[in-house]
Amino acid sequence: MLTLAAYLHDISPFLVEFSPGFGLRWYGLSYAMGFAVAYLIFRFLCKRGYTTIPEQKLIDGLLLLIATVIVGGRLGYVLIYDRAILTQFDAAFPYWGVLRLSQGGMAYHGALVGVALGVWYIAKKNKVSAWHVADVASLGASIGLGLGRVANFINGELLGKIVAAPGEPAPWWSVKFPQELVSGHEPPLTDAQQQQLGDLIARVAKPNDDGYLATSRLIDAVQHGAPSIRGPIKQALEPLLSARHPSQLYQAFFEGVVLTVVLWIIARKPHLTGMVAAAFLGVYGVLRVIAEFFRLPDAQFGAAARIAGLSRGQWLSVLMVAVGVAAFVYLRKVRSPINPGWATK
Repeated sequence: MLTLAAYLHDISPFLVEFSPGFGLRWYGLSYAMGFAVAYLIFRFLCKRGYTTIPEQKLIDGLLLLIATVIVGGRLGYVLIYDRAILTQFDAAFPYWGVLRLSQGGMAYHGALVGVALGVWYIAKKNKVSAWHVADVASLGASIGLGLGRVANFINGELLGKIVAAPGEPAPWWSVKFPQELVSGHEPPLTDAQQQQLGDLIARVAKPNDDGYLATSRLIDAVQHGAPSIRGPIKQALEPLLSARHPSQLYQAFFEGVVLTVVLWIIARKPHLTGMVAAAFLGVYGVLRVIAEFFRLPDAQFGAAARIAGLSRGQWLSVLMVAVGVAAFVYLRKVRSPINPGWATK
């Protein structure tokens, strides 16, 4: 049963897998669902008179924002977190690591830059205030952010901090991720535990496997193995894994629920145009800084992963808060036009 009570994460990243490594992934589905929700929200805002942009033009704008989210998110991840992907080429489609979106690797802050450019273009094309377009985009985005974090949990990525070492009693709400074995955040094992793990990996490895591939086969056995294999492997692996904060779910709650509620409360009644977007920047930034205290920094940065105690994601979020506060002050100073709100029609 899927619970978080001393739960050993064994969820497949595939909703449907047609062949090994190819199928419909939860990660991609989360993006599709997020865009579908944004479409419904945009239609709702049009019907409620919240925006003066015609519905068809708003939907056209959504298609542009989808493209800017994907391009900005992927480029942001590559440039901020993993530049080695730029030089990864192989004979298998899509040939270049930057284009290999099926394996994840998107950066929120990169996607935000992409959205900002998309908002500017939509506003210019439709001759409306960019602040107004940003308000509409903000209301459509937050639920999708939460869905993306749920997909991060399903993928077993962006791991939380350890709350109990392998073999130690773990809190009921903690989660053990087999993916930690290939994450760069390997569990702190004793020599005896390391030997047990090596023996377990050897049970599923093939003759020419390197260490990464052999360990990946172990994770695959946990997720997809036949019951006769899966059960014994899970039982043997469980005491060799760290118990961690399910930080992805913390972020899903902060971004998909708390942020959504705050934005829709602000947008409900008359407010300065642009105030929803300013709140999005500020509130998201604060929530992200808090959530990342429960999350591990990116392993590829080593000792430079944290600067003055904060991760790169937190520093970028601090910048978001500063921009949000500056936008709030600016909008009040210039007396931005009043939007009547979505609940006043």
